Amino acid sequence: MIVTLFGVPGNMGTRVANTLAKEDYISQINLLVHDKKGLGKIIKVFKKNNKKYKIVYGSINDSEKVKEAVSCASYVINMAAVIPPESDRNPHAAIEANEKGVETLLSVLESIKENQPKLIHISTIGVYGDRTYKHPFAEVGDPLLISPFDIYSLTKMRGEYKVLESNLNSWVVIRQLAMLYDELLMKNVSDGLMFHTCFNTPLEWVTANDSATLIRNILRKDIKNELDESNFWKQCFNLAGGPKNRVTGYDTMALGFKMIGCGVEDFFDTNYNSLRNFHGEWYSDGDRLNNLFDYQSEDIRGFWKHVEDTHKYFKLARIVPKKLMKAMVIKRLLKSPNAPYYWLKHNDEARMLAYFGGVERFNSIPKDWKDFILVLKGKTPDGGTLDYEKLVSTPTHLEHYFDINKYRKLISIDDLRNVAKARGGKLLTEDFKDGDIYRKVRWVNSDGEEFEARPHTVLYCGHWMNVSYKEYAWDFDRLAKTDKMVAQIWYDAHDKDEDRYYWYDENFNSCYRKIGV
Repeated sequence: MIVTLFGVPGNMGTRVANTLAKEDYISQINLLVHDKKGLGKIIKVFKKNNKKYKIVYGSINDSEKVKEAVSCASYVINMAAVIPPESDRNPHAAIEANEKGVETLLSVLESIKENQPKLIHISTIGVYGDRTYKHPFAEVGDPLLISPFDIYSLTKMRGEYKVLESNLNSWVVIRQLAMLYDELLMKNVSDGLMFHTCFNTPLEWVTANDSATLIRNILRKDIKNELDESNFWKQCFNLAGGPKNRVTGYDTMALGFKMIGCGVEDFFDTNYNSLRNFHGEWYSDGDRLNNLFDYQSEDIRGFWKHVEDTHKYFKLARIVPKKLMKAMVIKRLLKSPNAPYYWLKHNDEARMLAYFGGVERFNSIPKDWKDFILVLKGKTPDGGTLDYEKLVSTPTHLEHYFDINKYRKLISIDDLRNVAKARGGKLLTEDFKDGDIYRKVRWVNSDGEEFEARPHTVLYCGHWMNVSYKEYAWDFDRLAKTDKMVAQIWYDAHDKDEDRYYWYDENFNSCYRKIGV
């Protein structure tokens, strides 16, 4: 059997390539890579399994190279992506890989009429946008609220939508969450991206090893004909890490910096990091994939212990004075164009509004850590208290305006109408047959724009047409006034009187204007 991988030498792609190389039932692994530069990560595997790999050099936007890469493959696993911080520095690359590249891949796969490969498409949990303690849990079917200026998640959302609406015979969309890999700490001290992580944002992690195990177990089960559309194919899942991997932004950093004998408060001032507009949450449906494929085995604390044990130089850093370490490792990053301090200094009002609610709110952040509210300590920003352990262990659900656990063959036209109404729109198709959720139907959104989409895409995957699908723009302040599903989440971190429209100009400069102006 031949398997094609897109996204090597990315962190997940490399682990998947290494893992699948050991599977006896796989005779060949085709890899589409840009050049030889990034293949160092899997060179050891190449030496042991050099007959198993076929390297195709080229871009996912080159249809001829894609055809060569997927030739005779039984499965195509698309992990190709330009991720932050590279996507922030080079938005055009993100568009080409995350959005247009998916179009090219789908076009090639749809042209294969006999023995069409099955597609496993890796998307991102970034499509859910920013969550707070008020609604920390997400599940497939929740509304997609891309955080303003998050070009990575926006392009991934568009790519995912194309897969969901494609004419492929067999596909699955898996939304990858925050991933732990050995080089994570070092890569996150090279750019201001770490300052986007809100200290109170809920984060659930999964390791690169567990992610690769999932892919391996999917293939193992499917070749035994144990998977079908009713429980796997033509569905969307969250690749979750499980309860033991639920933390916040603050303790994520605390666990990493503990290796070098420092804490968050040794390295960070209270106003280094954004107050909102990140992408992170916990997952109330994270057991769906694990129940099928039993891939969750590692936890965040064990991961950092492994990194500490295998990278002895982290312990050597403990002899460096903390103030010097802060200056060397963290404070220098405040000058990065991706850091809030840079936005403040260069009067990037659009980003200060999106990530803080404005300069005034930035200036009101308590300067002393003892006055800074941390949810993990049982306090809420509005002066209240909560049981943090109960919060972490008790999944909650949004209102979806239909029974999301209903047997799918019983989904009725009334279910479609109710969801459309909740989103401020309407179902236009009148001849929907119960359960026919993969037939494309007509809808109209709150702006009177008609669009076509499968009920599965809308009801079970959270997609609903808005400006973000057509432009690099975000209009949720306005949409939340008519879309009940958006309002459930948006007002957790935004005031109801906020009225901004955010967008990128042709040079990808961040812009905003008041709605109606």
